Amino acid sequence: MLLKGYYKKIEPASGAIIMGGGIFLIGAVEAFPVLDVEYGRYLAFFLLVAWVIIYKDLSIQFFHRDFLIPFIQNPVNSFVIGTWIAGVSVLCNVFLRYFPEILLLTQAMAIFNTFLWLFFLANCLYNFKQLLVDHRDFPVHGAILLSTVGTQSIIVLLNNVFFQFPVYFSRGIIILGIIFYLAGIILLFNRYIRHNNWTLADDWANTNCIIHGALSITGLAIVTTNTFAPGFVTYFWLLVFALLIIVEIVEVARAVKRIKQYGWNKAIFTYDVTQWSRIFTFGMFYTFTLVMQQNPFYPISESLYNLQRTFMDYWAWVVLIAILWEIAIFIKARLIELYNEKLIIHDIPRKEG
Repeated sequence: MLLKGYYKKIEPASGAIIMGGGIFLIGAVEAFPVLDVEYGRYLAFFLLVAWVIIYKDLSIQFFHRDFLIPFIQNPVNSFVIGTWIAGVSVLCNVFLRYFPEILLLTQAMAIFNTFLWLFFLANCLYNFKQLLVDHRDFPVHGAILLSTVGTQSIIVLLNNVFFQFPVYFSRGIIILGIIFYLAGIILLFNRYIRHNNWTLADDWANTNCIIHGALSITGLAIVTTNTFAPGFVTYFWLLVFALLIIVEIVEVARAVKRIKQYGWNKAIFTYDVTQWSRIFTFGMFYTFTLVMQQNPFYPISESLYNLQRTFMDYWAWVVLIAILWEIAIFIKARLIELYNEKLIIHDIPRKEG
């Protein structure tokens, strides 16, 4: 039964905050021993608090009629449920790293998350049918690739929290995620190549960074479950690395255009929750590379290993600075919001008088 009445509205993509913060704590944090050893458990606890606050509001909002019906009926926006699933998956992996003593609670969360993914799976299949057949010209963006992110996060979660699942089962889920990725890429190509009425400054979405992020989590799923041959994984990593560079060059060009068109404040210093998806993709590539290096099932050449380590030494700082930047502009946006609310409250009596 759906609810009616007032509720606190929250951005549906807010699960990306947990994804972005959590992936740092299970990957790039290893490059900063002080943060990892001395403050890791505290940071993990803060992430848990953020998760409780965000997911409480998301849950209440989800069961309200005026939110749920339009949300589910939108064939693109409803893909952001993938951030909810990936957020829980990442948080559970953070628990495994910093709070192994609560394994039973982590396993319970993993089971619940799996049922949520089954609902999401049905939603993905329906939405892809809508976009590929009935609404081919719908303005899609990178959020549709959250179908892959949510799917791959589940197989990583289940293998880490429970036990190593049979290879055929893990491979099947990973291939399903790859199929979702290919369907999403086709839709993105349809929008950005076949249609000319778009601009880089206004129509290239923050979520398009998931073009490489979805492949990074696919790579993580592969090296976590040992489901593909070592040679394949090497070429796969090179593909993701190339896409990371290409997409982020486009992002830099977009930032330059937006600065020229809108100025520094709106182009660079304005907060949007979808920006956390970029942090997640940055951190996920680092984590994919790290787990690939640590898994003896995937031996790599010395030259590739040296390339990866050199890149990771710099990339860890990119991930950390991106998180700090996002937190800073979030605080700035929140302070402005509180200031405006205070002005409105003080202005009401003056108008009534």
